[in-house]
Amino acid sequence: MKRPKTHNEEAKKGNQETDNLSEKTMINNENKEQETETAELNDNENAEQGSAQNDSTSQQLDFEAMALEWKDKYMRLSADFDNYRKRTLKEKIELSKFAGEDVLKGLLPVVDDFERGLKNLELATDLEAMKEGINLIYNKFREFLTQKGLKEIDALNTDFNTDFHEAITKIPVEDKAMIGKIVDVVQKGYTIDDKVVRFSKVVVGE
Repeated sequence: MKRPKTHNEEAKKGNQETDNLSEKTMINNENKEQETETAELNDNENAEQGSAQNDSTSQQLDFEAMALEWKDKYMRLSADFDNYRKRTLKEKIELSKFAGEDVLKGLLPVVDDFERGLKNLELATDLEAMKEGINLIYNKFREFLTQKGLKEIDALNTDFNTDFHEAITKIPVEDKAMIGKIVDVVQKGYTIDDKVVRFSKVVVGE
């Protein structure tokens, strides 16, 4: 025969059931908080992934725009350079042609003087007058060449210099001071604006 429960036992049992219920409630609350935190973390990760994808797409579009811009600049620069090259080549050709034309045009008065001299030569009786006329034509011609930058290379009695002179032979000299110097000029040399256009052909003493 069972003993009836006392009032203290029933109260104790009730407190135990209350404690169990509170513990279950706390566990449920903790689980809900964990689930909420997990959901928030997932949302943040998804948001970050979405932001990263958007940034990557935006950066790719920026790179494509830059590539198109540089390509356009390259095409323009290439076209400008091609036009510049053609224009420069044309200018060089024209400059060369007109430079030759200018020289020939400047020689025409000299040619006119020669033609007049040749006509007068057939009827001339004064040799000295003819010599003077020829000297005038020669001096006029030399002056024209000087204006164009042509300059005679100094050679006679100067030290032999391979930059300006071409030795065709050597001859013994009595004067020791003339050893290594130019004792005769077979053909004159010339420069144009300090550039040798023809070397002087000379004889050097030894």
